Amino acid sequence: MTYQSFDFGKSPGTVSLEPLQPSLGALVTGIDLRQPLSGAYRIGLKTALLRYRVLFFRDQHLTPEQHIAFAANFGSLEVHPVFSHPDFPEILPLVSNQLRERYKGTTDSNWHTDTTFRPNPSAGAVLRAIESPSLGGDTVFANAVDAYAQLPEAIREQIDGLTALHDPSIFLKFLDSEEKREALRNEFPPVEHPVVRIHPETGEKALYVNSVFTRHIVGLSPQASTALLSRLFDQIKRPEFQVRWSWRPGSIAFWDNQATQHYAVPDYDEPRHMERVTIVGDRPYGPGSQAT
Repeated sequence: MTYQSFDFGKSPGTVSLEPLQPSLGALVTGIDLRQPLSGAYRIGLKTALLRYRVLFFRDQHLTPEQHIAFAANFGSLEVHPVFSHPDFPEILPLVSNQLRERYKGTTDSNWHTDTTFRPNPSAGAVLRAIESPSLGGDTVFANAVDAYAQLPEAIREQIDGLTALHDPSIFLKFLDSEEKREALRNEFPPVEHPVVRIHPETGEKALYVNSVFTRHIVGLSPQASTALLSRLFDQIKRPEFQVRWSWRPGSIAFWDNQATQHYAVPDYDEPRHMERVTIVGDRPYGPGSQAT
């Protein structure tokens, strides 16, 4: 696929992108995310995001308002149904000292695509580090397009057209009453998404099942579903599809949630404080179906 050049228009400095791994990931320098983005900057960053799947930035010490404003350049923003900042509901706070071992053992340390329990899962996310461990606490991102493309042909033919059920049941343990748990189940009943998603902007096929929210492949026996999902979950773990990012305060990752998965490595004991703003996406569709 051919992408347009990264045209950031006239700027006081030079914006550069340094690819970090062959499959995905680029470090962006020469831009101040605290400032409002011009149209050229928005187009340039979005084009780079579609090309590299995840963009990384250093030394971007944003306020909550600036964080929200930057993410809002790329779409409407979500409010998480379980975790949200008391003063800025668009922000999902990820504070290790508050979540303790419960979070490190759930979504944090499993490969996943964000919010696939929603009918319209998120299109992207902007995660910033406020406090990071002196060692460890990295996040690994994987290219779900390459992961699909390098499956054996027989498996690609098998999964094109299949759908799977996703739900948010992993979050139930964070709710302190049965009433709240029942409310979450009622708001987000199991939703059916394609196993292979067509990217709404590039037309690429991406593997779209994940070990946090995907429960069962529709139409298969429990045994067959478990076996196939295990095979697909293993595919995303292959190092050739990955880039690993080490955090420090002021670091930012901006990823395309429609073409990636990620894994936050739970190998740290020191405090880790991250905040995420998530961009609303479209209803996923697969090969042979139409966007809605």
